[in-house]
Amino acid sequence: MRRSISFLLLCGLLVAAPSLPAATGRVIKVLPQFLDLQGRATLSPSLYERDAYQAFLRQHTNQVSGIRFMVQWKARGEASAPMKLKMELRGSARGDLPGKTTLECDLKPGGWLGRWTSLPLIGADYLKFGNVTAWRATLWEGDRLLSEQHSFLW
Repeated sequence: MRRSISFLLLCGLLVAAPSLPAATGRVIKVLPQFLDLQGRATLSPSLYERDAYQAFLRQHTNQVSGIRFMVQWKARGEASAPMKLKMELRGSARGDLPGKTTLECDLKPGGWLGRWTSLPLIGADYLKFGNVTAWRATLWEGDRLLSEQHSFLW
């Protein structure tokens, strides 16, 4: 009798025990930055100078060699599958349909405040793609979408 009560008590405790939380994550911020012919997004570490240089590059497109998306993301918990950051881009229409491309990279979760990851589109790929008109950043754990952030035109 005592064994059956102990067994039932043990089963009840196992059912009531909290399960381990799955990985949670989110995309915090996405900063698209033009890169000049030397691969720089700014000429000095000042945020004001960066913004001024980005405005200059937007006006002088012959000085642009690519675009870089700086994505701040955060993930907590134990990931059950590999984590990825995907950046989907839509470009200006050439012919019938606008261009589409996807940039992605593998991630390792961690960091209390989040991490920054750079996803560049440079060189011949940038010239072939053209102007980026819309973007969407997504954070994935295997096939499960954890978070997304997108531009106004997406």
